[in-house]
Amino acid sequence: MYLEKLHEIEGMLKACTGEDDVHLTDGGEHADLASSVAFRLAKNLKKPPHQIAADLAMELSENYGSDDLSIESAGPYINFIFGPEYVRASLMAALKAGYGALPARSGRVVLEHTSANPNGPLHVGHIRNTVIGDTLARAFRRAGMPLEVQYYLNDMGRQIAIVSWGFDHLSIERSPGEKDDHYIARVYIAANAAIRDDPGITAEINHLMQVVEAGDDETIRKFRQVVEMCLEGIKTTLTDLNAVHDRFVWESDFIRIGDVSRVIGRMIRLPECHENETLWLDLTEFGIEKEYILRRSDGTSVYATRDLAYHVWKARNYDLVIDVLGADHKLIGSQLIAALKLIGEKPPEIVHFEFVSLPEGSMSTRQGKFVSADDLISEVTRKAFDEVTRRRPELAEEERTGIARSVAISAIRYDIVKVSPEKSTVFDWKEALDFERQSGPYIQYAHARACSILRKAGEFEEAYELMTGDEVRLAKCIARFPYVIDTVVKDLRPHLLAGYARDLADLFNTFYHQVPVLKSEGVTRRSRLTLVKAVRNTLKGSLETLGIDALGSM
Repeated sequence: MYLEKLHEIEGMLKACTGEDDVHLTDGGEHADLASSVAFRLAKNLKKPPHQIAADLAMELSENYGSDDLSIESAGPYINFIFGPEYVRASLMAALKAGYGALPARSGRVVLEHTSANPNGPLHVGHIRNTVIGDTLARAFRRAGMPLEVQYYLNDMGRQIAIVSWGFDHLSIERSPGEKDDHYIARVYIAANAAIRDDPGITAEINHLMQVVEAGDDETIRKFRQVVEMCLEGIKTTLTDLNAVHDRFVWESDFIRIGDVSRVIGRMIRLPECHENETLWLDLTEFGIEKEYILRRSDGTSVYATRDLAYHVWKARNYDLVIDVLGADHKLIGSQLIAALKLIGEKPPEIVHFEFVSLPEGSMSTRQGKFVSADDLISEVTRKAFDEVTRRRPELAEEERTGIARSVAISAIRYDIVKVSPEKSTVFDWKEALDFERQSGPYIQYAHARACSILRKAGEFEEAYELMTGDEVRLAKCIARFPYVIDTVVKDLRPHLLAGYARDLADLFNTFYHQVPVLKSEGVTRRSRLTLVKAVRNTLKGSLETLGIDALGSM
């Protein structure tokens, strides 16, 4: 209902002011919606904003005001306050299955995320990419947009050549029960150590890269075997994180089918393209001073060229292209966008994120200094099990284990996604697992509490007579869920959903502690139970969109 009301009032303001942008936003504590359009009109009308706001509020109230919509000015702002029919309709909508889903839209979307090099397991530095990307994907699907999620496999870069060399020249046995990607990482680390001891090995690595691009079948087979092995381990970690990819796109395919050669052919014809040993683009007109290398002096392509071919393919097959990239890829992302614009191709929307780390500091796969996502999940799950056991010792061990797994992933995913992408963050497991603070488990616990209340209540006839301010505030927060989904998708800001879920859990807990639910009577009891049912449904949709299990008991 909130989204519909926003569009309705936006239309009123546009008709009344003649402005395209009426500066309509959330009204905070004082109103459901508020407009600051009076500031925009002040210069032309030569009146103070507060007078313009008062005049507009009066005009709007005369034309559109009703028992269910109060319009008033507050200084330079125009406030819109919704009435009881809005609250009733919002609750009725929130009781339906799949609440928060928006009508189906046209246009295909492709979202690429994670895409970590297959030379070892995902580590803590990678999983912010995974969590942001997967949350966006879930939001797009709830928003009714056809979506494909892709993982771009760098299967012919220097790292893969090093791993392949390591398998051929180093006798590194696999440990019993060792996960595929962890084994690959040990080979990679050992091979890098060998290169440091004998720089002459670098020539062998360069040769492997040349022959794989030239199409040597045996080398291609070895490279692919290494990548497939590592990928199996990465897929397991992604599954543990509740993250799903629809397609794994192999970098080498764009060389095999000739797309890389075609992109280079288009680039060579540009006046910005130069060749002196290497082939490179001059992107200074875009404010980028660094040369954008397309081909090495030995004739092999570089990652950037293959990435260009991949993005040309995506632009031709999808209406909206979204990449989730780390802050260390800002230059690469800018170069990619500039190069695509030079050849008239649609550039991607890029969500850049700063890194998540542990208190221990930074990580490097090459040097073996990293904390794998698997180790993080295991450690947080162990701590979650201890917390669940402390709270619910009467539960069977199997049930406590299942809850602990869900709580651990909730703690990790929520703690990562709650921070806006452009801000760095440090994962603190103590805060992330705190059931009493604004964490993922805290929101799960609010959902479980709603489930518990409804189980105890049994069957009841729904009613919509809300009386207290806590009840109305909670109902109005519920009404905003579809709007939040729409905003996340439009602005590519998944942390907004995390903040919304936390606010909803806060308001529900306040309501629960301030007013009796099960001990109330008559229509009041039925109305409060209806409100709890709507909360449960909305929290469930919010948690699922965040990639978190909506547990019925904790």
